[in-house]
Amino acid sequence: MLSFMSSNAGNSSEELAWLDLAEASRLVQKRAVSPVELTRACLERIERLDPILKAFITVAAESALQEARQAEAEIAKGNWKGPLHGIPLAVKDLVETAGVRTTAASAVLQDYVPEHDAYVVQRLRSAGAVLLGKLNLHEFAYGGSSMISHFGAVRNPWNTAHITGGSSSGSASAVAAGLCYGAIGTDTAGSIRLPAACCGITGLKPTYGLVSARGVIALSWSYDHVGPMTRTVADTALLLQVIASYDSQDFYCQKFPPMHYPKEIEEKTVSLRMGIAHDFWKDVDQEVKSAVDAAIQVLRRLTAGPEDISLSTEVDRTVMRCESFVVHQKYLPQYQEKYHPETLRRIRSGADVTAVQYIENYRDLLRSRRDALKMFDHIDLIVTPTCPILPPPIAELEAAPQDLRKKELVMLRNTRPFNGLGLPTISIPCGFSRSGMPIGLQIAGAPGAENKVLALAYAYQHETDWHKRRPGNIC
Repeated sequence: MLSFMSSNAGNSSEELAWLDLAEASRLVQKRAVSPVELTRACLERIERLDPILKAFITVAAESALQEARQAEAEIAKGNWKGPLHGIPLAVKDLVETAGVRTTAASAVLQDYVPEHDAYVVQRLRSAGAVLLGKLNLHEFAYGGSSMISHFGAVRNPWNTAHITGGSSSGSASAVAAGLCYGAIGTDTAGSIRLPAACCGITGLKPTYGLVSARGVIALSWSYDHVGPMTRTVADTALLLQVIASYDSQDFYCQKFPPMHYPKEIEEKTVSLRMGIAHDFWKDVDQEVKSAVDAAIQVLRRLTAGPEDISLSTEVDRTVMRCESFVVHQKYLPQYQEKYHPETLRRIRSGADVTAVQYIENYRDLLRSRRDALKMFDHIDLIVTPTCPILPPPIAELEAAPQDLRKKELVMLRNTRPFNGLGLPTISIPCGFSRSGMPIGLQIAGAPGAENKVLALAYAYQHETDWHKRRPGNIC
């Protein structure tokens, strides 16, 4: 049996942890680095940094090392399963994992241990990925700040005095801090893209129904998306290629042609037409505006250029509020005192939605998704700032908890419309503020057009180096 070459000759534990997923995968395939070494490098960083960041709720160190040893043995025998084989990843703690507790960051589910893996976890396991553990989030994913969690607020690796954005807060923090090579997040109003922007990483909300949400604790069935969070666009494509698989047992899941990495994200972008919706620039922080405007100048050179389009940031939340209230009927009667008061208030806000209101607004939602297709007769992609403001300090939100919801609504303003429309949308880093906080650029496309979204994002990262920066605050 062929063994792995020791990484001690050229790669320290620190260097291993900062490898891109794609590069780590190449080294594992060549047997230049062992999955065990990669896993230990991540676990060492988790042990050292996570007491500060609070990115993880559960660290599955023992089983992760066991999975890494199994992957090492399989690859040594020539049974390489693909780019995720032996790669340490982590999943948001809404995603059910057999035998490992799934809490949704709430006291309500603090002792819940599922019997089965979510479909997306099944896909990761079949690809040979190593599961490091479960990541922190805003309680039940019902918020965009990361401030509310039974296990403590997640902190931003670029400045631990600031929030990460949410709700996939632990996923973004862990990836940005080099605690894992990629993570799975969920996105109902921006919960992948907002924390990706705040933490300087890449986060993709796929087309609605492209990735199965079976086995993922719901917030709103009509808006929920499951997607990858990584340090680069290329890594996001590798993860998406594995998790985007039709699930016949999830009736929200849809069939789309498979994506083939790297061919489809390395295609030329010169014919792509960008749409600029000016509503998304209203009341944007000047530093954010400057960074995004500069990014658009780069994109001008890479595409057929921009044109103005009409797209509003206004979104009706009736369907989401109603569905969230329905989701929690199985918990509320017995466990209502275990919810954070603000989470409980948000859930109960859906109690007054009538059947007539829900049906009418649901029909409007379906109509808006159909009408959105007309935009893509004239454009290929929509480009906007991801978040209108920079990540606020935690102390600022703690001092004025009554303003938390207002601040979250502002932060999610530019991401929420694409959940309603169900469009594939990515956030990539495009700059930093004077204070050193990351700024995100958002690119959206037509349903099923992940290849175009990823191609332009990949081309932008090829021309810039924002995604290569590492947080120096604690890392």
